[in-house]
Amino acid sequence: MYKHWWKLIGVVSLYYTILRGFTGEIPHLPILEESIRNLYFHVPMWFSMLLLLLASTVYSIKFLGKNKPEHDIIASELAYTGIFFGILGICTGMIWAKNTWGTWWTNDPKLNSAAIGMLMYFAYAILRDAIDDVEKKARISAVYNIFAFPVFVVLIFVLPRLTASLHPGNGGNPGFNQYDLDNKMRLIFYPAVLGWTLLGLWIAHLRIRVKKIEKIINEN
Repeated sequence: MYKHWWKLIGVVSLYYTILRGFTGEIPHLPILEESIRNLYFHVPMWFSMLLLLLASTVYSIKFLGKNKPEHDIIASELAYTGIFFGILGICTGMIWAKNTWGTWWTNDPKLNSAAIGMLMYFAYAILRDAIDDVEKKARISAVYNIFAFPVFVVLIFVLPRLTASLHPGNGGNPGFNQYDLDNKMRLIFYPAVLGWTLLGLWIAHLRIRVKKIEKIINEN
């Protein structure tokens, strides 16, 4: 049981996030209104995605250095799970945009950069599926993964700050921490970040275990 303490923390954090996220007090801000509750879902999902993609990059580097097939499995499954959370982040962001900007998608640098970044990782998944040779697949995808992550970071954090943007924290707009007058939200936001991140790691852990079992079966 002691090995699964982090899963218990993740479950408790998510239950707390969902319950308090929909029922907790919020600041009455113009335009945002009740949609600000999406802060507990959209933003932590992207945090989880970034952590998973970073960890995937680290294991790609480790694979190229030590050439252990296990590292390739871990890197790829972390990336796939990161892509999943990226999709969730875009979907929750679209819902938020519809309620605050009046449209599901707008020609905003942050949104467009995020979409381009996700397409890069879709290409990673397609690349892995297109190569039959296992060792060649691992090496090429590892190199791609190592270059993709820093480009992705530039796309979603650097470029949107250089141009006008509707997105909070970009293009001169203040982030939530600058105009959020209700610190009670922080008591929900931080557990939300922890909960969604641990859920992402849990999903990746299960996928890695499945891939390792499949590898053993195929070898036998």
